[in-house]
Amino acid sequence: MNFQILGTGSSHPSRSVTNDELAALVETSDEWIRTRTGIHSRYVSTGETMSDLTAEAALRALENAGTDASELDLILCSTIRGDYLTPSQACMIQQRIGASCPALDINAACSGFLYALDVAAGYFARGRVKKVLIVSAEMLSELVDWTDRATCVLFGDGAGAVVLGEGDSLLSIKLSAQGNPDPLYARNVTSNSPFWDQPHSDCYLHMNGQEVYRFAVSAMYNDVTEVVSQAGLTLDDVTYVLPHQANIRIVETGRKKLGLPPEKVLTNIETHGNISSACIPTLMDEQNRKGVFQRGDILVLCAFGAGFTTGACVLKW
Repeated sequence: MNFQILGTGSSHPSRSVTNDELAALVETSDEWIRTRTGIHSRYVSTGETMSDLTAEAALRALENAGTDASELDLILCSTIRGDYLTPSQACMIQQRIGASCPALDINAACSGFLYALDVAAGYFARGRVKKVLIVSAEMLSELVDWTDRATCVLFGDGAGAVVLGEGDSLLSIKLSAQGNPDPLYARNVTSNSPFWDQPHSDCYLHMNGQEVYRFAVSAMYNDVTEVVSQAGLTLDDVTYVLPHQANIRIVETGRKKLGLPPEKVLTNIETHGNISSACIPTLMDEQNRKGVFQRGDILVLCAFGAGFTTGACVLKW
């Protein structure tokens, strides 16, 4: 016994920022961004908080699942950084939606949603829960350096959520980590301790794009191949792949290596950019509400992010 997805939800800020708007801030252009990333626009907060976005996504998922917050046995939130260092963002979600269950955050960067699914699966396997809420959310507009065109054009803000119930939808899952901060990192808040004698550094997101690209393509191919095999399936059995929306070149290169037709690999990077661990649940919610998924469909989720971390799984819808 593990879980099945009972409902999905998502939320994003009201403001959508186009490539042309960014071209007025840094030396770039709509054509440069589109051809290199696949991004046309991204949602950026102008006042919405993480608590606003996560609560809205959670409530939409609960409504879609026909579930009341009082029925939840656990809330998991995957995020790099919530509204507070402490308390956790999961606790803020619990407060905003009126739940009373345990709540905790998971930080596995862009792979956080997959890590949260695996944690939830463990709770279901032990019979500790009957219904779990997972919310993945990021406010990356607060972490990027808006004078750095290599990063500020890539990321957006948003939240995605799922409600899980008892079931057998999880057919296989794989997580990995290769501890290495250098290719992609953002330092924590700096201290004003009078005893600290080291230079203070900025808290912006820093990325080595080429190294991330090489890692991501390899991870997408290897992880998808492995979890599909572990599930006793072949790539021909897969209905859709929902990849992390980091860069359309990564997605397309991985797709071609896997030999999958374009219609099997879903994207929304065009309008959302990279919202870290919120990418996959947001994409899932959009497709669910369009009626794209049918009962019995085989979905493969795969993600990769800072750490380096990776996650992939096979679900039966």
